[in-house]
Formats: sequence, structure tokens, C-alpha cells
Amino acid sequence: MDDKKIKVSIRNLVEFVLRGGDLDSKFVGSSRALEGTRAHQKLQKKYIEENNIIREYKAEVSLKYDIEYKEFSFIIEGRADGVIIEKEKIIIDEIKTVNKPLELIDEDYNILHMAQAKCYAYIYAVQNNLKNIFVQLTYYNISSDESKYFIKEFSDQELKLFFLDLLDKYFWWANFIEEWTVKRNASINNMKFPFDDYRPGQREMAVAVYNTIKEGSKIFIQAPTGVGKTVSTLFPAVKAMGQGLTSKIFYLTAKTITANVAEQCVMNMNDKGLKIRSLVITAKEKICFKDKPSCNPEDCEFAKGHYDRLNNALTEILNKETLMTRETIIKYAEENRLCPFEFSLEIALWSDCIICDYNYAFNPQVYLKNFFENGREDYIFLIDEAHNLADRGREMFSAELYKKPFLNLKRIMIKKEPKIAKALNSINSYMIKLRKICEEQDGDIYTQKQEIKEIYHLLKKFTKESEEWLAKNNKIEGYDELLELYFNVLSYTRISDFYDDKFITYVEKQNDDVKIKIFCLDPSYLLGEAVKRGKAAVFFSATLSPINYFKEILGGNEEDYTMRIPSPFPKENMKLIIANRVSTKYKNREKSYNLLAEYINALVRGRKGNYLIFFPSYTYMRNVYDIFSESYPHINTVIQESSMSEESKKSFLDRFKVNSETMAVFAVLGGMFSEGIDLKGDKLIGVGIVGVGLPKLCFERDIIKNYFNNINNKGYEYSYMYPGMNKVLQAVGRVIRTEDDKGGVMLIDERFSSRNYRELFPKHWNANITVKNVMEVQNIINDFWKNK
Repeated sequence: MDDKKIKVSIRNLVEFVLRGGDLDSKFVGSSRALEGTRAHQKLQKKYIEENNIIREYKAEVSLKYDIEYKEFSFIIEGRADGVIIEKEKIIIDEIKTVNKPLELIDEDYNILHMAQAKCYAYIYAVQNNLKNIFVQLTYYNISSDESKYFIKEFSDQELKLFFLDLLDKYFWWANFIEEWTVKRNASINNMKFPFDDYRPGQREMAVAVYNTIKEGSKIFIQAPTGVGKTVSTLFPAVKAMGQGLTSKIFYLTAKTITANVAEQCVMNMNDKGLKIRSLVITAKEKICFKDKPSCNPEDCEFAKGHYDRLNNALTEILNKETLMTRETIIKYAEENRLCPFEFSLEIALWSDCIICDYNYAFNPQVYLKNFFENGREDYIFLIDEAHNLADRGREMFSAELYKKPFLNLKRIMIKKEPKIAKALNSINSYMIKLRKICEEQDGDIYTQKQEIKEIYHLLKKFTKESEEWLAKNNKIEGYDELLELYFNVLSYTRISDFYDDKFITYVEKQNDDVKIKIFCLDPSYLLGEAVKRGKAAVFFSATLSPINYFKEILGGNEEDYTMRIPSPFPKENMKLIIANRVSTKYKNREKSYNLLAEYINALVRGRKGNYLIFFPSYTYMRNVYDIFSESYPHINTVIQESSMSEESKKSFLDRFKVNSETMAVFAVLGGMFSEGIDLKGDKLIGVGIVGVGLPKLCFERDIIKNYFNNINNKGYEYSYMYPGMNKVLQAVGRVIRTEDDKGGVMLIDERFSSRNYRELFPKHWNANITVKNVMEVQNIINDFWKNK
């Protein structure tokens, strides 16, 4: 019995068993919960002040009930809003706040309300030996400040039957979980590594990951492309689950393509006998059945009656499937007429491994509250391509507002709702003042270390005035614009709660518009706090270099582990050439076009096959592409477009086939094709990289540089050099994917010969050759392929 303890709140028990009706995400203001709390407190205070000898009111009464039911020990907990003690009766008071007129509310307004109150009443009756007890539903209308009451008497036997019926229905699911856990753990304990042999470094990496999980700590791992990082993290995490060290694994990615690799890894393990439920969470916009997500029953047939069908669909998919892919979710959602995104979030509660974007674990605006709202749990975070998390972290913890939407909306709202128009006008006027400050600055940008606190009360006034109107109006002019602006303002004020010395505020004049931004310079603390929601975290990438920089910027500390795994492949399989007689600095680019075309030709003419040539910008790439295509018309050339659909990306990658012709593909460094793609064997035999990958010079990068110069005198490195070199390392990693792969790599830029950059080279790059001219490249490449 001790091993089968189930802890559940009364609210969750009732909602899970009895839920029904529509999925409805109609606007409910952010202050609604706060107003509800205040309404509860207001009524409770009123009742308490009326306490006398005949009647006593106790507010917020905690209740806990341990019951052995069938094979389980249930711990049921909750808090009754009020207990009214009168001379001849006890009344359990359940308070609900509503916006709907009270004359439209009856006793059956929401069956969950009465069910919850009856559970409180049963537990209170059992613990106080009561044969009869009363339940009172109190509905309080926030707008009218009026209440409506429904009082009903129940015997202890009536309540017992009701409570045990709920428990019986929940028991089916509890038993379902228990049976699955036993089956899952048995398969885990019998599971062996899913490949015949470990690659060099894989066993060491897997052991380090397992020990990190066991200790409940963090580790930062740099492992070259081709080591097999995905299975080296997932396999030990699954083993840890079988030992009871975790209840859930979160495999976190920055891009869909890396999520696909993790999904395939779980499939491979399941093919070897593992029984584990995995789920891939797809963003709502990408999985919604409608052209535009609108989760309410008036607009979406899948939202109407969603909860009536949900539990049956859950039973079906969990009984029949273990790998919940995007396609699987869509199939069952269509068959059961459910919102696929909300369906996937429900499945997540029953899944062992969740594969999803960083946002769902770390972003304060959208993280999965069902998992992360209650503090530290025993979850494991496996953070793939962790080098992406620094900039993504800055995005998560930054927020911005533009002046134009406030002005445009004011013109719409002035006749519809003067109070909102007035609030909008106040913000617009304040931003005009900020624009004037900008105009006095060089470059039209004004910065300050402190928050611009004066704007906060204007924004809060706007959200307060907007909430009631948004709740009552829909489908009319201005609604969508106001709703979007409301959430943008809400995002800004929420991010302001995190403001400290790692932030800066700046105002920028942009033509006839003004932008105000809270910018996170250093996400390390907030990422570190987010990781604490779990038990252990594994940060891994082929390009965590220098590793101490990433350890610092991603929220690590001195006690956390680091690990560097050497390349498992023969060094002679990759020929690395450094062409350091070319300057690709912005001021020298125009002079380099013709010479670059010659260098690229020297690389690709050594052997027929597919080559990727990476450039720091679209403009630079296009200029060299035009010259190269004209100079070498016999070579098949392809260029990456600036915006590509998922279908276009697939078609682009499908070009990389093993054939007898030469194809030179021009792409952007740091773009969608410089990391995450897997072109094994002869699908790709060479890479050329033009430039050192520096991020584009911009104001934000410069203020990051200034910030870290003050912290550690490494501002240029943290802001430009390290992020740039990571792009280079990622791009080079496209060439050698397996022990059989062979390829040539050419780095073209004078800076690659400097000490600062060479210190960032991985060890297996030590056998590089620096060339003086194009002819040397041609001779080296010819010799390389001649010996292969």
C-alpha cells in the first residue's frame, strides 16, 4: 500500500472526473483572479464581523483526508472557503465570483461548484462525526456587488456515496497509471543500449548524465557532432526513470529539426523493447485545424463540447499509442473532434518524456503551469543545442512596446469607449515625451539603467479599463486590435517584475514611431531560477565553446559539472584549410568577391559532390553567387532564399543526393541550414565558411558588450566573438556525421589565424593547414581526395 500513494486536490479530483462542456478561451482579464480573491476576502470579512453566539464563520478551512480505497492510499486535500457554525447546523460555504447577471444563475449553473462543495462537506462531516451537513453556494457578482445563495442539506451517507463514486472513477485512472508504471519500469530495467556498440565518448557521456541526475545537479557537455548526443542523454535519463529518480523527462529544443531527432531516438529505443510514452508538443499555430486559432465554441467546432469528449479520447490514445507524434495527435483529435493543442497538453500529464521547445519550460509568459507552478519537482531537463539558449533567454525575458498602436487604437475607441481612449491617449502622450528625449540623443536612442517607472501606472490604468470592455464585447471593430495591445502591455508589465541590474531600458525613435524596450542583457540568473523547477539539468551541444562562458551565461555555478568529449572520428577524415589572405570585414567585402569565387571553385573542383558555402549575410552571399555562377557555369549552383516555407526547406534539403555532379549551395551562416541538418555520407563532402560569423553590429549587441566589459572586461567576446564562432563550429559540424564520412573544410578570413580565434578551435582542428593562395587550396584538396 505504501508504494501506491496518490495525492490529489479536491478541485483536481472533481474537475478531472466531472469535467464537460466547451473549451472557451474568451477573454478573461488578468485581474480576474485577483478580483476573485478580493471578493472572497470581502465576503469572508463581512461574515466574520457578523460572528455572534448563534452564528460563527471560519474562513479558509484546510481539509485533509487519508483513505485506503481498493489498492491505493489516497491523500485528498483542499480548502473550504468558509465553514458556518450555527447552533443546530454546520454549513460549508463555497464562494464563486461571476460577471454574469445573478438572475441567470441557478443551482445547476456549474455542476463542478456543487461537487467541490460536497467533497468538502463529506470530509468535514467524517472528521467531525456529523450525520447531516449543509452546503451553501455563494455567487458574487463583481460588477453589481450582489450575492445569491443556494443552500442544500445532505446526509453523511449521501455524501459518502457521491464521494466514493468520484473516487471510483478516479481509481480507474490511478490504477491505469500504476499498471503502466510497472510495465514501463520493467521494460526500462530490461533495456540495453539501442545500438550494437557505443561510439567513443558515448559511454562516458551517458554515465556522466546518469550520475548528474542521481545527484540532482547540472552538467554542461560539449560533444562533437557525430558522437550521438541525443541517445547519450535520453538513454541514461530513461534508465534513471526506471530507478525512480524522476517522474518525467523534458527534452528541450530550439528547433523542430532537433525535436525530430529526439523523437526518432525514442522510436529506436521502443523498437528495442522499451515501453515509454513520449509526446511532441507542437505550437498552437502550427497544429490548429483552423486558419487562425480561436478557441471558443462560436468560432471552432472542435472547441464546442471539447471536454465532453476529452476523457474518452484520452483513454483511447493512451491505450493504443506510446509515441504521440504531431501526426498521431492530429489523427485522434480529428476523430474525437478535439482541439489538438489542448489535447496534447492534456496528454502531457500522462507522458513520460515530453519533447518541446525551450519556451514551455523556461519562458515566464508561456511555460507549462501544470508542471512548473508549484516549485521544484523531480523533473529532468535535457537541453539540446544549448548554445542557442543564451539569446533565446534574452528574448524570453525582454519586452517592448511601440507608440503607433496606442495612437491608432485611440482613434477607434474614442467613440466606443472614452475611458479606454483616455488611457490610450495618456500613454501616447508619454511616449511623445520619450521621443523628444530620443531626438536630443545622437542616433535617436536613449538608454537608462533604471526602469522607466512613470509609464507603469499608465499601462496598468489601460489594462484595467480594457478588461471589462473586452469581456463584454467581441467581434466588433477595435476588439482584435485592443486584445493584441492588451496582451503586449501585459507582457511588458510582467517582464518588469524581473527587472534588476541585469536589465536596461531603452527608447528608440524609428521613423515616425517610438519603441520602448525592457532588454535583458544577462539571462543567467533567470535561466538558473527556471532550471530549479526541475531536479537536474543537462546542457549539451557540439559547440559549447568556451564552456566556462556558456556555464556562466546559462545560469550555472562553480559546483556544476563540465565535460568535453573529443571527436570520435579519425582526424584524417577531415581536411581543414585556413585561407587567411582574405579580409571579409564589412569595409573590405566588395574587394573580395572575385577572390572568394576562386577559392570556392578550388574547394569544389577537387571531387564531384555536394558542398555548402556559408556567408555572413544575404547581400554578401548574393554578390559572390552572381560572380561564381557567371565564372563557373558548368557547376550547379543553388542559393538560399531569405524566407522559406517548411515545404521549401524540405525541397532545398532534398537536393542533397548522392550523384556524379558537383553542386555548390550558397547559404547563410547561422541560418536554418548551418545547424541541425544531418547530411550523412556523400550527401555533403565539403563546407566553405566566409567570415568569422560575427553577429551584425547593432545597438543591442553593443550594450551587451558594454555591460560585460564592466563585469569582466570580456564584452566583445561575450557579445560578438563567442556567438559568432559558435556559428562557425556548427556549420563545420555538418560535414563529418559518422565514422565513414570524409570532407574538406575551408575557413576564409584573416582573423582565423589570430590567437584569440585559434584558442577556440576544438582539438581535432589542430591539424589545419594555412594557405597563401588559391593554387595551394587546389593542390591540398586534390591530394586529400586522391588518398581517399
